[in-house]
Amino acid sequence: MKITILGSTGSIGRQAVDVALFMGYEVEALAFSKDIKTGEAQVRLLKPQICAVYDEEAGKELARRVADTDTKVVYGEEGVLEAASHKGVDVVINAIVGMAGLRPTLCALEHVKRLALANKETLVCAGQIVMKKIKEKGVELLPVDSEHSAIYRCLLSDHARGYKKLILTASGGPFYSKKAEELKDKGVKETLAHPTWQMGAKITVDSATLMNKGFEVIEACHIFDADPDDVEVVVHRQSIVHSMVELHDGAVIAQLSVPDMRECIQYALTYPAVKPSKLERLDFCKIGTLTFSEYDKETFPLLDFACECYKKGGVIPSVLNGANEEAVAAFLQGRIKFLEIAETVMKVTREFENVSDPTVDEIISAGLEARARVRALLG
Repeated sequence: MKITILGSTGSIGRQAVDVALFMGYEVEALAFSKDIKTGEAQVRLLKPQICAVYDEEAGKELARRVADTDTKVVYGEEGVLEAASHKGVDVVINAIVGMAGLRPTLCALEHVKRLALANKETLVCAGQIVMKKIKEKGVELLPVDSEHSAIYRCLLSDHARGYKKLILTASGGPFYSKKAEELKDKGVKETLAHPTWQMGAKITVDSATLMNKGFEVIEACHIFDADPDDVEVVVHRQSIVHSMVELHDGAVIAQLSVPDMRECIQYALTYPAVKPSKLERLDFCKIGTLTFSEYDKETFPLLDFACECYKKGGVIPSVLNGANEEAVAAFLQGRIKFLEIAETVMKVTREFENVSDPTVDEIISAGLEARARVRALLG
């Protein structure tokens, strides 16, 4: 199998490289933002035909470093799109972080038969447009998020052709059971101390605010043609049950595995086959107890707010995403406090005038404008 990995130097991208090496797949194309140290190592290890670097200066530096290889180095957004549309691959894995992943997704859909999607913003911001193109092009969409991968597998059951409810599990992040008063002085180090998953900084902050789970509800609505009222979120601290499907007769089908994203990545590549992996196996006697509880809607309002934004549609989900990206960046830079992330995101999003039935350009523009408004608000 020949694959492309977009966002190859990030957390999901590095794990995708690990899976590709284990499975013996050929990586034909890579793309990343600017981590040329990791990128150079990947080029020398994988020997792709093309490698794209979003940052132009980093791309030029990589080109100098790997001039002794046969890999073509391109850069800028056009370079990333060239990598996304590289011909002859079987699967494109899109693990780019942020809105920058949207155009590569749409580009890949023109040239590939399967998209393994880990870029949340693709569906959060432009789900209707993307899902329409997926149907038009006959592309297989395999979700890489552990929650959506789990639901996908549960729905393959002959008994799950119809369902009553999709149940997404949430780890609760590092601040589970904390109240707002306890969170007002929480800093970056504490926020990034996720109890079960090893992820990039931005998504780890989103996990702490539950914004990530709000995005996942929106994704689930698009992938599985569901309504937010049909999607339930429960806190599951052990991160062993990745999601569940409740059937009409009350039975519940669940998918369980160790918290390791390589399982989801490998399944997205091998589907419909299930092949051996090198992942740790579950030992139920060691696990002992699996717990489930409700999330705190007052302390962590962004999950429910995301559902409100999905129902409004238009450019509002993109505004939500853009405002969140900028607010999280400000938090990671120490410019705002943890609780101010939600306050900022909700204020900017609520004040934005919606555009119904937007184009891709309008969606991207709205996200950029939301980021600008957050910067202006924060000073």
